[in-house]
Amino acid sequence: MSTQGHLIRRLVQLYLGLALYGASSALLVESGLGLEPWNVLHQGLAELTGLTIGVVSIVVGAAVLLLWIPLRQRPGLGTVSNVFVVGIAMDGALAVVPEADTLPVRVPLMLAGILLNGVATGLYIAARFGPGPRDGLMTGLHRRTGRSIRLMRTAVEVAVVVTGFALGGTIGVGTLLYAVSIGPLAQLFLRVFAVPSASDGSTVVAGGQPRRAILRR
Repeated sequence: MSTQGHLIRRLVQLYLGLALYGASSALLVESGLGLEPWNVLHQGLAELTGLTIGVVSIVVGAAVLLLWIPLRQRPGLGTVSNVFVVGIAMDGALAVVPEADTLPVRVPLMLAGILLNGVATGLYIAARFGPGPRDGLMTGLHRRTGRSIRLMRTAVEVAVVVTGFALGGTIGVGTLLYAVSIGPLAQLFLRVFAVPSASDGSTVVAGGQPRRAILRR
């Protein structure tokens, strides 16, 4: 693959992954059966402020990105794109996905949202344009404190879930199912969408980012 073709593939993969991530989050919102940890917070803030959940996602993402400065993290194209594309895609998908009123409809929406989220995560991380702002926050805390990524992730996500729930965000079976399934799904799709190296045709999975740091935005 030529250098230009390699770059184009990575860019397409990045923005497709981010757009699908936003769409997957919209499916979980419409299912009403529980959201990913950060979107519990986003939904709670949306209830509080009257803004759309997508706009809140953008604002929170930008605020989290500012926290990278004292953590000495360097954002990439994917980091900045993540802030805007996911929120815009989420609001766009919510505008076209019909409301789900019955459980036989809501459960498939939830399952589709979780699966699509795994696909999206594999796509955008394997493009290797940098982690999302929330991912980088957790890996940055890991580097600065010396604590494990698992501990940092757990502490941050418990805090955002509790805060989001107190503000009116939705937690439920979807939140739990997402927590236990997103890691294996992301690892699977990271391998599926691994981008071949431009020089030798070999594949590299999420270069520069620890695999155990595959976190939700």
